[in-house]
Amino acid sequence: MGFYADFHVHSRYSRGTSKALDLQQLAVWAGIKGIKVLGSGDFTHPQWFDALKNELRESAEGLYSLKKGPAGVFFILSSEMSLIYKKNGKVRKIHLLVLAPSLAAVEKINARFGQRFNLKADGRPILGISARDLSAEVLDIDAGVMIIPAHIWTPWFSLLGSKSGFDSVAECFEDCAPHIAAVETGLSADPPMLASVSSLRRLTFLSNSDAHSAGNLGREANEFDCELGYGAITEAIRRGQIVRTIEFFPEAGKYHYDGHRHCAVSLSPAEAGKISNRCPVCSKPLTLGVMHRVQELSDREGKAPVPFVYQIPLKQILAQILQCGEAAKKVERRYFSLLERFGPEFHLLQQVPTGEISKNDEPLATCIQAMRENRVRRVPGYDGVYGRIFLEPYSKF
Repeated sequence: MGFYADFHVHSRYSRGTSKALDLQQLAVWAGIKGIKVLGSGDFTHPQWFDALKNELRESAEGLYSLKKGPAGVFFILSSEMSLIYKKNGKVRKIHLLVLAPSLAAVEKINARFGQRFNLKADGRPILGISARDLSAEVLDIDAGVMIIPAHIWTPWFSLLGSKSGFDSVAECFEDCAPHIAAVETGLSADPPMLASVSSLRRLTFLSNSDAHSAGNLGREANEFDCELGYGAITEAIRRGQIVRTIEFFPEAGKYHYDGHRHCAVSLSPAEAGKISNRCPVCSKPLTLGVMHRVQELSDREGKAPVPFVYQIPLKQILAQILQCGEAAKKVERRYFSLLERFGPEFHLLQQVPTGEISKNDEPLATCIQAMRENRVRRVPGYDGVYGRIFLEPYSKF
């Protein structure tokens, strides 16, 4: 029996996150979405780590569930780390997603880095250490730890980002590069974009939500068909044996195109290149987005090594149908009414036949069919501004 997993999430102790985020809420929303394995997020933060120790119990090898709370959701221990350091004359800002096999391993990681860095300040700690050195230290603590470069294309904090990244995994991780088995696509990219770079082809492409609120779980996810256990999941990742990834339309991400938010300027890489990558309004340098970096590093045709599908969150679909904001009460009421009838959101969006949906809601069936067939109009995001995806029946808006 397959299952969905979303490894990259946060707690209320990370900056810019919902202050209501706790393990109970994460488990409830994982169930609503249909996610079986969920990252714990932020295991380096002392107070969150206390919650992990006190509220969870190991219920499968290396996976944890709530002692009291919703059943059927397993937590895998995870944390995003923000590395800021100087290498080859340039300041580097890299985010890494780290998966750990046990609370004991996490305790050792926290003890090691807590001696040199302030882990209390942010659930996503800022560490003045290189990606290579952090990897070597973490793997020395426990060889079962998995290190995954997060949202690898985004401009400001990523492995291949235009502002402070590198041009390859090898350049970043040096002798530790062979230990990197996977990279995260990020919301502004999809597997074919990664596959267009030869040096990334050996890696498994993972997609996760990077959720800062529980309702955003599953914006992206991974489908597995393996045993429920840390070892089985990480081995499947190392071997590239995932069923598929669930993808945001990359144009919907905040950094797909080049642009300048303050001047409301959004440009394709070709358009930006014609004006020397400077804002046509204020002449300041544009923030060069994901597509720009993909085109700079691309050296082959991009064909994803594993299947993937695009998915639009159900509330966004309902907002288009009802012609209102996602937070509207009528969207909320319709959302939970549909889940009560059809089951978790992923099941409805990916598996329920549209003929069955149309008996209850014909406009929704039409929209889900359009989503499954990628019949959408795409307005790319840029410089921190989310893009928009309009389903075919509503593409005029």
